[in-house]
Amino acid sequence: MTVYLVGAGPGDPGLITVRGAEVLATADVVVHDRLAPVELLDLVPARAERVDVGKSPRHPTMTQDEINDLLVDRGRAGLEVVRLKGGDPYVFARGAEEAGALAAAGVAYEVIPGVSAAFAVPASAGIPVTMRNLSTSVTVVTGHEDPSKPEPQVDWEALGRVGGTIVILMGVTHLRTITDRLIAGGLAPDTPAAAVTWGTRPDQRTIRATLATLADERPDAPATVVVGAVAAQSLDWFEQRPLFGRTVVVTRSRSQASELAQELRRVGAAVVEAPVISITDPLDDGAALDAALADVGRYDWLVLTSPNGAQRVWDRLSDARQLVGVAVAAIGPGTARVLADRGIVADLVPERFVAESLLEAFPAPPAGGGRILLARAAEARDVLPDGLRAAGWDVDVVPAYRTVAAEHDPAVLDAVRSADVVTFTSSSTVDRFVAAFGIESVPPVVACIGPITAATAVGHGVSVDVEAERHTIEGLVDALCDWAAKR
Repeated sequence: MTVYLVGAGPGDPGLITVRGAEVLATADVVVHDRLAPVELLDLVPARAERVDVGKSPRHPTMTQDEINDLLVDRGRAGLEVVRLKGGDPYVFARGAEEAGALAAAGVAYEVIPGVSAAFAVPASAGIPVTMRNLSTSVTVVTGHEDPSKPEPQVDWEALGRVGGTIVILMGVTHLRTITDRLIAGGLAPDTPAAAVTWGTRPDQRTIRATLATLADERPDAPATVVVGAVAAQSLDWFEQRPLFGRTVVVTRSRSQASELAQELRRVGAAVVEAPVISITDPLDDGAALDAALADVGRYDWLVLTSPNGAQRVWDRLSDARQLVGVAVAAIGPGTARVLADRGIVADLVPERFVAESLLEAFPAPPAGGGRILLARAAEARDVLPDGLRAAGWDVDVVPAYRTVAAEHDPAVLDAVRSADVVTFTSSSTVDRFVAAFGIESVPPVVACIGPITAATAVGHGVSVDVEAERHTIEGLVDALCDWAAKR
């Protein structure tokens, strides 16, 4: 077994390396610090032990010696251990000390580098650390030296004479002293300078000033400071994304939330995951669905109304060849995609992703009648089965799953109440949100995936501000981006 020293990157969970994600997915223990993105813990198996050893200035949760002993102890126990560290383990972190402790104890270890804030954070602020004709060198230096050393080790005056770009990590506390000493070393007071707080995260904030005035702006920690001609560049893309600066609540079940959350983060939003529903087996534990699928060949059509239903049907099919001769209808591209990923192409996907549209597109039954198996949520509207029966079909409705209220961390309520937008992807998410948090906790802007969900929200007295024209996750995100663009 191995202890992995993994660089988590500068803050954006998407900047974890492929190798880092691989070892997180198989970890028995994860020892993580304050600057490691909490979203990366979603990659970790549910069974894994999670140990928070986060350090904030002057308030360490564990001393470094205690962290070293913890890694050695878990490694000797024969466990797969991930030490998840912000940035890169060997760039102004204490990964070398941890590696030394493991080596001395005879515990196998592997170092997995991470994307360093020294380069990623300036890039997210639109600042290239090197640029032809402006800067052909870059110096990375810490502004937080070992307090046990009797004398400072950084010769700031000498750095001021080196030229090029200077990137300072962990320098906010001593920023005034640092800038004064750089000027004393020969850097012009009007040299461009910038401080980027919480770089690569949705709450990133960039302050642009000069070497002489940057400390007056009082940037917050943790900040990456850039000094040099390149700091005047503003090749901004990160803060120009359509939902940058807005916090969006995702109410989907935890197993489904990642797709929507990932798309929202891609366009700049901060995401609060507050799953209000959980997908579980129907009350009969799937007995009715199993019985229907065991003799599915007697049906003319299998109708699936959601990705959850499609997944449950697939999980309970003993062999896909059972569907030979059975036509398949799927409401929505998400449902069809679940089938397609398993080699089943839906015969009918209605133009609009609602039951009414499927009824409009559904063929008439053959002479002598036909049979339909409709596998869906245990709680659903009767529009579809009633309409199919009215058209002459014999319809068997079986519950494939049910939605139940999810348990909540009380801390989530505060995050929900302070958010800018809430997204609802089904009527059940609206119902469960109102039951769990109350109408008074609905954020200022409400976005719904389609008309049925919007109607449910309105029925609760909730005003709907955004409704997706395409009733998909992508359509919902696009609708939110269009809404933001108008503001």
